[in-house]
Amino acid sequence: MPMSPAIRKAVIPAAGLGTRFLPATKAVPKEMLPVVDTPTIQYVVEEAVSAGLDDVLLITARGKGAIEDHFDRAPELEEALEAKGDTAGLELIRRSDQLAAIHSIRQGAPKGLGHAVLCAAEHVGNEPFAVLLGDDFTEPGDPLLRRMLEVRAQHGGSVVALMEVGIDQVSLYGAAAFEPTDDDDVVTVTDLVEKPSPDDAPSNQVIIGRYVCDPAIFGVLRRTPPGRGGEIQITDALKTLAQMTPADGGGVRGVLFHGRRFDTGNRADYLRTIVQFACERPDVADEFVPWLRKYVDNLG
Repeated sequence: MPMSPAIRKAVIPAAGLGTRFLPATKAVPKEMLPVVDTPTIQYVVEEAVSAGLDDVLLITARGKGAIEDHFDRAPELEEALEAKGDTAGLELIRRSDQLAAIHSIRQGAPKGLGHAVLCAAEHVGNEPFAVLLGDDFTEPGDPLLRRMLEVRAQHGGSVVALMEVGIDQVSLYGAAAFEPTDDDDVVTVTDLVEKPSPDDAPSNQVIIGRYVCDPAIFGVLRRTPPGRGGEIQITDALKTLAQMTPADGGGVRGVLFHGRRFDTGNRADYLRTIVQFACERPDVADEFVPWLRKYVDNLG
């Protein structure tokens, strides 16, 4: 198979209501909640950029303007920092608007992740593209997304990131049936089940929020009826693609992920993420870690 063209575009769905974090998310998008001092979604964009994706489309919704503002210039703030001679602060706020070409579009109604991806069809066109969920990210520097792009370049079709979880957790994800390939870290996906019960799960390898999609997925999504939860599920579209021929843009492979993933979509994992980053940040850890150790010891 000839090498596929280089992928430049990333789509980041960020239109969810964030009800798990109320009341904070009444006025602040959940993707803007900080991990120490950096919004979650900035880590996601940085992950895309580090893999070579320089065109980023944010799928947002009403009330999510703060996300767009974060990746835009802030002239008044820049002037204030310049007047104070705060070059470090100036560099920090300029970084977010210089990461990539950032675009945005609104998902008019909460019809599911598959519908959110479909909203990107006009921007993406007939090109392969990556999808990164806006509320979780891998450890900075992890090669997962770059490896997924390599697999797409070698084989075509679509690629998903798979991670092993406890069987009691499979109902939170889309679970994959698969066959091995000649590469230890790559499998061929033969079936997908969205949020199965443990008894119905084909495996405990589940899709985490990273996809590299053939543009054929748009046609499939247009034909995909609402599934679990009354929403259009990207898992259902990928299941269809797994059964299509490569000539039609079909075929789905999975890259097995063994690194660290930070899920900020629920409160407990969000708090764990903050603590981990604080403990590993040199500018924070010297003060924070001794306090944390003492605090935990005092809990008994």
